[in-house]
Amino acid sequence: MPTPHIEAQKGDFAKVVLMPGDPKRAEWIAKTFLKDAKLVNSIRGALAYTGKAPDGSLVSVMASGMGMPSIGIYSHELYTSYGVEAIIRIGTCGSYQKDVKLRDIVIAQGACTDSNWMGEHSLYGGTFSAISDYSLLEAAVTAAKAGGFNYHVGNIFSSDVFYDYRPDAWKKWANLSVLGVEMEAYALYAVAAELGKKALAVCTVSDSFVEEGKMSPEERQEGLKNMVMVALVAAEKFSSCLSK
Repeated sequence: MPTPHIEAQKGDFAKVVLMPGDPKRAEWIAKTFLKDAKLVNSIRGALAYTGKAPDGSLVSVMASGMGMPSIGIYSHELYTSYGVEAIIRIGTCGSYQKDVKLRDIVIAQGACTDSNWMGEHSLYGGTFSAISDYSLLEAAVTAAKAGGFNYHVGNIFSSDVFYDYRPDAWKKWANLSVLGVEMEAYALYAVAAELGKKALAVCTVSDSFVEEGKMSPEERQEGLKNMVMVALVAAEKFSSCLSK
């Protein structure tokens, strides 16, 4: 049945969903990488498709929108109302480290944040450490190695703010060896943990805080093939494990 934010019917989504932020990127991924892709959601412009991956397994792709509140809503509804077992976020990030170059792939083992996303869950004065699912992480690393892609595995920072009025705020995270910044992974990992599901974030470096240069808007929308290929291989492996 449809949810408050998704019009798809029961069975429209595969067990694993690739989740870019941009609806146009979701459409491009579906048309470029999936066979017989069917549009299953268009409400609020959050385009979602289900089709066949190169190995024949079913994979869905759906836009999350920008920020933790948005991906928090969509991931929760996919996990609880549509039988989705794994979500792989595929997006862009800004680099905090000199060796993390433009167009490199960042596979997020964990996510830090200064958001209050888990505020009400800090019942004992603690801080929730948001981590990815290891099986998805391992599959993504294996795929990146096999593809010969430049990749990095480690911590990322999920921010509520894109335009920060504090120009040097990022440096405290860089000093802790955080690889870069994006805006969704922490919430995705938290929702997955709470619901006993699986999640991973794989990002392409679109700009850098330490070096000149950035990807164009066109590249941010469609120039992310290596990252998508890595995520698709991880999705295929997850699907094959489910079928055993």
